[in-house]
Amino acid sequence: MKTLEGKIAVVAGATRGAGRAIAVALGEAGATVYCTGRSVKGKRSDLNRPETIDETAEMVTAAGGIGIAVQVDHTVESQVQELFKRIGEEQQGRLDILVNDIWGGDQLIDWKKPFWEHSLDKGLLVQDRAVRSHMYNSYYAAPLMVERGSGLIIEVTDGTGYNYRGNLYYSLAKVSAIHLAAAMATDLQATGVTALCVTPGFLRSEEMLEHFKVTEANWQDAVHSGIPDAEHFGESETPYLLARGVAKLAADPKVGDNAGKTLASWDLSETYGYTDVDGRSPHWGRYAKKLGIYQGE
Repeated sequence: MKTLEGKIAVVAGATRGAGRAIAVALGEAGATVYCTGRSVKGKRSDLNRPETIDETAEMVTAAGGIGIAVQVDHTVESQVQELFKRIGEEQQGRLDILVNDIWGGDQLIDWKKPFWEHSLDKGLLVQDRAVRSHMYNSYYAAPLMVERGSGLIIEVTDGTGYNYRGNLYYSLAKVSAIHLAAAMATDLQATGVTALCVTPGFLRSEEMLEHFKVTEANWQDAVHSGIPDAEHFGESETPYLLARGVAKLAADPKVGDNAGKTLASWDLSETYGYTDVDGRSPHWGRYAKKLGIYQGE
């Protein structure tokens, strides 16, 4: 069903992983999706990965929506401002959904070092990419939504609580997304605009599949590989478990009831009654809590 037909969305950080899947899921529901990021055909970002926003936009269109690729470095305020100015002009001031999924920090985090031995420059760059960029996006997107009295801003994070996540700089970025959603929700009360946060579980992203030396076709072979954390990979999920939940939230007339909350992919799948694209219903929260390796609250 085209539950989002006529809706205008921005997925910031749509190059790969959860961002790409969210863009495609919104497109499948009929939305026009501006797919933004730094990597385009013929020009990779410093992450040097092959995925591009051009490919994501094509996937959105193939799924039934309208995909529009726009190269944006979201850490550069002027580029973000220009993006939302363009959307306002092209869509007659309409913007229904903003998804803040920019990360770009995997290569910057040294998990073995305490904060005072970690590169401060890299740690602060993580905040620029995963916090400052989100703030830029919301700052320039919110007026378009408030003017129309409706809209949805979604932060994407890792985990549902404020607990330490193994590295100060990683934790700061991921916890910041949770608080950004909660704080924005408070400021947006009575405007008709909703802000909330979502998280996947153990995400089977392109980079994670490469880390475990498998593909989506044979991903379960990694479970007994002996690679650290591989024993938990059997409870992993594709990016579409979260993405389908985001599409459901965006189409839910009662989405405002979730303002300020952080919602997990496994809970969304149960609430809205859907499965992952492979037919499974992984529940990372229940699994991790049983083993004592997840502290969501």
